[in-house]
Amino acid sequence: MFQMQAVNFVPMSQPPPPPPPPPPPASQAIEDYGIKDVWNYNLHEEFRIIRQIVQKYHWVAMDTEFPGVVARPIGEFRSTADYQYQLLRCNVDLLRIIQLGLTFMDENGQTPPGYTTWQFNFKFSLQEDMYAQDSIDLLQNSGLQFRKHEEEGIDPLEFAEIIMTSGLVLMDNIKWLSFHSGYDFGYLLKLLTDQNLPAEENDFFQTLHMYFPTIYDVKYLMKLCKNLKGGLQEVADQLELRRVGPQHQAGSDSHLTGMAFFKIKEIFFDDNIESSSGHLYGLGAPFSVTANNFPEGADGKPI
Repeated sequence: MFQMQAVNFVPMSQPPPPPPPPPPPASQAIEDYGIKDVWNYNLHEEFRIIRQIVQKYHWVAMDTEFPGVVARPIGEFRSTADYQYQLLRCNVDLLRIIQLGLTFMDENGQTPPGYTTWQFNFKFSLQEDMYAQDSIDLLQNSGLQFRKHEEEGIDPLEFAEIIMTSGLVLMDNIKWLSFHSGYDFGYLLKLLTDQNLPAEENDFFQTLHMYFPTIYDVKYLMKLCKNLKGGLQEVADQLELRRVGPQHQAGSDSHLTGMAFFKIKEIFFDDNIESSSGHLYGLGAPFSVTANNFPEGADGKPI
């Protein structure tokens, strides 16, 4: 395991787990929206399908759901960018991913017929795992079934083994689309490496670009566009995009992220977007922010 650098973390208090809410209406069958729910029992079967789809659909929009922010780094930091990375690192190292959504598109933003999105549900226990209460409340209200996550969730090590041979990672032809995605990619790197994140941000980006050679962060792109602001839903409203599936679930959010990317690319970039690849909003020097103006949504995710 990677040795953590000497930074002290101050965890927030951990409340008792809430009682499970009543199950959502048959999951509203998110499959009606073209979103395939993936659990431990159908993981291998769905990856067989994904291996075929990724041969034609090389643009992969991604989102994660995770249990919020539970710790803050203390000590001296070289810059606000360093602080933001250490904040990300300590929380990703402490916590577990809950959901991952992947939506597949071609170079024109078109999705495959049938299922367009796969929503991976990971093993997570409200009794054993750390979390921020407000984040769990939001996810439960959005339809996540934590009892099912505990009983039928995907084992992260098994997922990592399968995705490594899926044609999705370590591939120059795959383009990853995301929204304010430092935490999202942090959790993916933790899955893939089975290690804590690197102590230094430069090492994080080096590892990131090895696994994901081409990344576009829609929130970063918005900084280069006139009049676009806010979180994913707000910018989708500005672009007059219609959400498919329930908000604050990784599958629906990944689909909306992909649509937002292609709309922004069409309106603002005139097909010249390659120079914006590899940047993550809120990390690194160009658009680093201070601890006081780094907003978080109700689910603990950056806006």
